[in-house]
Amino acid sequence: MPTPTHNRYPYSPITGRPVYDWPGGKRLAVYIALNLEWFSFGEGLGAELAPGGPPPDVLNYAWRDYGNRVGVFRLAEPFAELKLPVSLLVNSEMLTQAPQTLAAFPGADIVGHGRSNSERQGTLDETQERALIAEATRALDRHCGAPPRGWLGPWISQSPVTPDLLQEAGYTYLLDWCHDDQPVWMTTRKGRILSVPYPQELNDIPQIVARKREGSDFADMIVDAFDVMHEECACRPLVMGIALHPYIVGQPHRFKHLKRALKTIVCQADSRVWFTTSGEIAKHATQLPAGTVP
Repeated sequence: MPTPTHNRYPYSPITGRPVYDWPGGKRLAVYIALNLEWFSFGEGLGAELAPGGPPPDVLNYAWRDYGNRVGVFRLAEPFAELKLPVSLLVNSEMLTQAPQTLAAFPGADIVGHGRSNSERQGTLDETQERALIAEATRALDRHCGAPPRGWLGPWISQSPVTPDLLQEAGYTYLLDWCHDDQPVWMTTRKGRILSVPYPQELNDIPQIVARKREGSDFADMIVDAFDVMHEECACRPLVMGIALHPYIVGQPHRFKHLKRALKTIVCQADSRVWFTTSGEIAKHATQLPAGTVP
């Protein structure tokens, strides 16, 4: 019996691909993905600090709400101090519930991230999912003056047709498929869409919430990953993403270590390192000669 396959992209070993540069001859693209997320009170999904009780589960709701009230503004300071670009992965509900969070990052790259993080789009039928994407896109367009070109589904949730719907809605790249260290073209039913690497290892939810590691460990992982990829980028261009959530790394005891890690990689960076955004990575990859990006 044939093995099921997604038919979105063929297998391609990273060692057998064309070698190219990022802008200015750089080889390691580093971007920060800061998730700005809204959660329903008393219902729906949400990461947990501790096992929740029956609804409304004030303990976990309030923990998450801390990120939008305090943590996000704490995080804005080192990004500005270190002149680090930021990609904001935005639930459209944030535009009405907490628009000040976006204003704390002037000029940031905006990525669509669904309506709220209390729902998964992959559980919807095609009509409902198309409507969700359209609703979130319209809201971000109105608020930011332009529709986003990149998308990350809440909870990395996709249906079998999500890449098709995103491409048809005008999106040029997505972040959900965490399968590579380089951008990869994905086939859709009406064209193609670029997959830009988004981290699930250098991501505070899997590491700190799921695996119970703490801020110092997470900071060390960021520095260690940078060291390896900085050396490896001499052979091939790479993308290193760092995924953050304000209610986790915006806590003071974790923020201290995150700031240390960011300062370290900025100080260690040389002319091969490009601190950038997911949108700029996608833009450059899209403009490369045909056949360069797998």
